[in-house]
Amino acid sequence: MPKEDKAPVIAGRPTIHPYRHAAAQIRSRLAWDLRLESWRSRSKLKKQRNQHRGKKGVILCNGPSLNDVDFDLLKSAQNDVVVIGLNKVNLLFERTALRPDLIVCMNRYPLEQNAEFYNSTEIPLYLSTDGLKSVPSRKNIAYLHSSSQRKFARDVSFSINVGYTVTFTAMQIAFHLGILDLALVGCDHSFSTKGPSNMAVESGKKDESHFDPRYFSGGMKWQLPDLAASEYHYSMAREVYSESGGQITNCTEGGELEIFQRQSLDAWLAS
Repeated sequence: MPKEDKAPVIAGRPTIHPYRHAAAQIRSRLAWDLRLESWRSRSKLKKQRNQHRGKKGVILCNGPSLNDVDFDLLKSAQNDVVVIGLNKVNLLFERTALRPDLIVCMNRYPLEQNAEFYNSTEIPLYLSTDGLKSVPSRKNIAYLHSSSQRKFARDVSFSINVGYTVTFTAMQIAFHLGILDLALVGCDHSFSTKGPSNMAVESGKKDESHFDPRYFSGGMKWQLPDLAASEYHYSMAREVYSESGGQITNCTEGGELEIFQRQSLDAWLAS
């Protein structure tokens, strides 16, 4: 008698359960709303809506090609250009006079590892709600509640979607601030460290995946990227900007990101 086929054993829940998912989202939002800082941050963010309308914006991404950027050129244009830094952008400060107009950090690892800088800087910070654990509230900080809804938040005062990369969060903040002409530099969209997407790993002695060898080094923990998911969210951002009469331009020297139209930084600044 032939053996009866058995269904394969697969980890995880067997059904899609929208009620359970919705309940988890509601609990997350309610837990944040019960904190005084939720209302403080929301008030700050609402006041900042469209405050940079008419200006260009540049996001300083974290790839090795960021070292090829002419920071003096960017600094000279800073009256008309809002410069957005990410995560550990302060590692650049010892070699350039350029300072970002704001810094965004949403991942727990750089938040914890860079807390000393975040707790001392006067640069406006946009941090994950988890940041309160290591970076207490100050006047220059707004905390962002993240949701799993795969959407682009045109108004970030309530919730945002992280989109598997801090760059996507920065795009939403730029849009919120009224910036419709946005450029990326240092967005290599490739990493020398390989492994399963989103897996937490320990770094080696030197970091070759970011603009500074100290970025994640000496056993620091960090999460490997999900490049496919990042591209999905970048495409979403591209469409929102286009529908609103704006554009995201890739001014990175080299790299593997082809979602956005490319242009040199000096040509983009002059346009």
